[in-house]
Amino acid sequence: MKKRNCMEPIKYSVLDLVPIAAGDDTSQAIDKSLDLARHVEKLGYERFWVSEHHNTPSLASSATVIILSHLLQGTEHIRIGSGGIMLPNHAPLVVAEQFGTLAALYPDRIDLGLGRAPGTDQATAHALRRGIQESVQDFPKEVLELQQFLSEGNWNSLVRALPGEGANIPIYLLGSSTFSAELAAKLGLPYAFASHFAPTHLYHALEKYHTLFKPSNALVTPYPMACVNVIAADTDQEAQYLATSFYQFAMGIITNVRKPLPPPVKSMAGIWSLEQEMIIKNMMHYTFIGSIETIREQLAEFVEKTKIKELIITTNIFEHEARKKSYTLAAKVLEDLVLV
Repeated sequence: MKKRNCMEPIKYSVLDLVPIAAGDDTSQAIDKSLDLARHVEKLGYERFWVSEHHNTPSLASSATVIILSHLLQGTEHIRIGSGGIMLPNHAPLVVAEQFGTLAALYPDRIDLGLGRAPGTDQATAHALRRGIQESVQDFPKEVLELQQFLSEGNWNSLVRALPGEGANIPIYLLGSSTFSAELAAKLGLPYAFASHFAPTHLYHALEKYHTLFKPSNALVTPYPMACVNVIAADTDQEAQYLATSFYQFAMGIITNVRKPLPPPVKSMAGIWSLEQEMIIKNMMHYTFIGSIETIREQLAEFVEKTKIKELIITTNIFEHEARKKSYTLAAKVLEDLVLV
């Protein structure tokens, strides 16, 4: 693909849910995530993020910081971070200390992405928070508190994050609505939209972020990012076949029956109803499936329309080598994409 005239190439990264495939255990899922991180590091991906989820049999990412430490130890230079830490589940001081420790062990490789959802069901959220009631307004206060703990200026405070203080860890706000977009703009922070499962407010949120952005010590100009699903293979037919594992995985989200990532099937007929198919395909609207030729134009159009500076890819494929190949094919497309 011929590069267009522009200032810089787009960056591309990975969001890993640490999926547990049917027949695997937690240890195998984590081993595969590490192998994937090493693989995409060689392909030129900018960062590798892990999301925090709880009480989900299909995912192994509940102890997110421990997973990040394992990935950092097993890779060399790719940035590793949270996509994200669900801040309402944790005291800001604890997050500052944990990420401050990671930053001390692995300087200039840590990203701290923050979300305001619990990443789980209400009962589990209650168990995590031990009865603490959160409101919408608590998240901005907790972000500011976390920033204070990580700042050099906190040295004379009664409570200090040691390690963590002065660690200069980049903070990203994540969201699926305009709320975090507006907060990221107000605080002058990078913003990542979860369009891989919540497409509805993508353009409105990005517009709010650009319009309301205020420069900060962290960021002079807006840095918008968006996450999409990509399932790539040698042919469109093979990619569509591999995608049936992803569709079955998504079924667990809308039915609240979570199971390990299943193997692909020849057809989804009889597995989902017409209504369920419509719900899943609407929810997963920004899902790009096909050969390298097919996804090339789709991803180029998405980047051009959204004006994002970084594309985050998440890929849920049952067979590990096929998943790695999907990221390889996506990288071949993305290395030619540029900002316009």
